[in-house]
Amino acid sequence: MYLRNALCAASALAVMATGAVQAETTLTIATVNNGDMIRMQGLTDDFTAKHPDIQLEWVTLEENVLRQRVTQDIATNGGQFDVMTIGMYETPIWAAQNWLVPLTDMGADYDADDILPAMRAGLSHDGTLYAAPFYGESSMVMYRTDLMEAAGLTMPEAPTWEFIKEAAAAMTDKDAEIYGACLRGKAGWGENMAFITTVANSFGARWFDEDWTPQLDSPEWKEAVTFYNDLLQSYGPPGASTNGFNENLALFQQGKCGMWIDATVAASFVTNPDDSTVADKVGFALAPDTGKGKRANWLWAWALAVPAGSDAKDEAKAFIEWATSKEYLALVAENEGWANVPPGSRTSLYENPEYAKVPFAQMTLDSINAADPNSPTVDPVPYVGIQYVAIPEWAGIGTSAGQEFSAMVAGQQTPDEALAKAQALVADEMEAAGY
Repeated sequence: MYLRNALCAASALAVMATGAVQAETTLTIATVNNGDMIRMQGLTDDFTAKHPDIQLEWVTLEENVLRQRVTQDIATNGGQFDVMTIGMYETPIWAAQNWLVPLTDMGADYDADDILPAMRAGLSHDGTLYAAPFYGESSMVMYRTDLMEAAGLTMPEAPTWEFIKEAAAAMTDKDAEIYGACLRGKAGWGENMAFITTVANSFGARWFDEDWTPQLDSPEWKEAVTFYNDLLQSYGPPGASTNGFNENLALFQQGKCGMWIDATVAASFVTNPDDSTVADKVGFALAPDTGKGKRANWLWAWALAVPAGSDAKDEAKAFIEWATSKEYLALVAENEGWANVPPGSRTSLYENPEYAKVPFAQMTLDSINAADPNSPTVDPVPYVGIQYVAIPEWAGIGTSAGQEFSAMVAGQQTPDEALAKAQALVADEMEAAGY
């Protein structure tokens, strides 16, 4: 706060001395180090040209670190950030605590009704929008078409896990540093646990039964986690226990992955010839299943929100309006091409005939539409959320369980041992929380 006041004082002195208009407000923006956010930072001259009285200060962090920093700041009303990058898990929980500013008075041309219904619902509390989606995603299979063809296989549009295992075996050539299955192994409730939870859903597992009793000791969890671990041990890259979204993205772009099952938002990065050595050899398919009625795909939005502790709420909302608008999508298209527009946020994007030509556009939308956070599992559950459980305790139990499964991938314990430890810690945490 001292820094901001000093900046404002210096700005005022500069105006008095020169008569020129200087930035009077500094917005501190906390965001994740994903490609779309990095691209946004490169385009913010457009925003500051329209708002010369606002200066932007970026705090760009790795996903797990971002989550820790913004959670700590908002829970203590620290006021360190004016704009936070958060997701569907945090938004309704924090809004219920009055920790976020409602986004109810955006400009007339912002068109909040154009936000995809799934994204709007996940970023609202009691029908009010509290965070605006910068991009939305599900998850899907991204694969090397040349390696699939060389293996004599054809990727179905809706593959099973057994096909994924067969294809991973056929594609893997460890001497050539090509690994059939690149999957998240890095510990974190939004890293490996996001992926493992969707695998569990597709195998018929669930975190809790309808009485909130933890279920990680069930046969379905054992089957799902054992399958995931075997896939990585047999066909994954070395050091998989430390690989999250960005690490696997780099491996795929370098031609080292036969298949990568992860966020649909990655499609623009694996097909961009400036960044990807295999850009012209990528195909897409729905996330896998086991025939039980649930695919291993999630639903998520990285979204921008204003914490209640900000002392520049109007300026923060002005920035969010710019960054999540139809005009911003057009700005990216003009500078980077339609394939690089942040996906999954607005209905009008998928009605645009130019965007319809993008090879992954329809698969992304189909994956988003196939995800139902209100019915995430084969058997009934008392919670909402696909790759997370929408309760305040999830961040703690997801992080702790994620460490056990990451240790499993690192070869430090068996699936049975990881599951037993995760079951015990989840049971303790839930009992302490009064469930």
